[in-house]
Amino acid sequence: MSDETGTFGGYGGRHVPDALKAPLEQLTEAFEEIALSDEFQTEFRDRLAEYAGRPTPLYHAKRLSVEYGADIYLKREDLLHGGAHKLNNTLGQGLLAKKAGKDRLIAETGAGQHGTATAMVGAMLDLDTEIYMGEKDVKRQRMNVFRMRLMGAEVNEVTRGGEGLADAVDAALEDFAKNVEDTHYLVGSVVGPDPFPRMVRAFQSVIGDEAREQIRDRIGELPDAAVACVGGGSNAIGLFDAFREDDVAFYGAEGGGEGADSDRHAAPLADGEDGVLHGMKTRVIDDDTDVHSVSAGLDYPGVGPEHAMFQAVGRCDYRGITDEEALDAFKELSMLEGIIPALETSHGLALAKQIADDHDTILVNLSGRGDKDMETAAEQFDLT
Repeated sequence: MSDETGTFGGYGGRHVPDALKAPLEQLTEAFEEIALSDEFQTEFRDRLAEYAGRPTPLYHAKRLSVEYGADIYLKREDLLHGGAHKLNNTLGQGLLAKKAGKDRLIAETGAGQHGTATAMVGAMLDLDTEIYMGEKDVKRQRMNVFRMRLMGAEVNEVTRGGEGLADAVDAALEDFAKNVEDTHYLVGSVVGPDPFPRMVRAFQSVIGDEAREQIRDRIGELPDAAVACVGGGSNAIGLFDAFREDDVAFYGAEGGGEGADSDRHAAPLADGEDGVLHGMKTRVIDDDTDVHSVSAGLDYPGVGPEHAMFQAVGRCDYRGITDEEALDAFKELSMLEGIIPALETSHGLALAKQIADDHDTILVNLSGRGDKDMETAAEQFDLT
């Protein structure tokens, strides 16, 4: 767990310029005084049920289980409103921003799911919404760009650097520093300076809380292993948090890109080093690596500091999953179960397949659906 300074075994903290220190302290106070109150939590849970569609079901993927050689249970976050786990966090932060007197939301997005979920909440709560998205991601996630704009959000294409998620974060941070009085920066994952990693974890922990109860009701015990994809890592922390004190093995699937022999990947835990990125100390990819993943949501050069801590203490096994392995898993779940996963989620499925010989029962967080990735899939599998 983190202490009151927002550190995780030496990772995390607040490594920010002076201009952001006061706003972050104000946000911390609002989070601890408002978001953790019983009144806020009641409204948050009601909105999760009535607007977002919680609880999401637990599904025993029987045909996939036969194929993999272990019982595979899927936590169906793909069935949440918007098609991914992202709404849990945006709904929580949006409510907090509204109650704290902010009237504008900004956010970064890679695959577009977080941007879409932010646009949904901005529309519902009548908050002006502006999204920063790398030009590279805009091109490969056009449908989510259309959805954001349809719901009234302004989408800014970021053309600096590698035109990806990290560059979108930089642009959003610059906006936040200039507009702290009326703007809430709705960070999309368990990354950034404190209190963001703690705050996003709190809102995403509903995933694991539900899954823990559901699988115990279903099979009478806890799973042997819990698996999730890891970019920034919010869906994984959301699943893992409820099982952290249990005898349940944790596995995180990073974007291994073109493979171990390539310098094109997005696996800071498997192949990175300690460093400071976007206001936090964590594991980062060195500058000589071309940050790449077939999935835009994993295309990030860092990771949430709690994941860095989990790796350091041996609590979670993080592995890079190649683009090819993820695409194979994408196709397997689609053909065997009639469920089309997001390419990010497909990394977790591929890792579940790797560990199936070692565990009888595996819980996988199916963090998002694959509608947004159909153009990529059509090109890869010649479906046109």
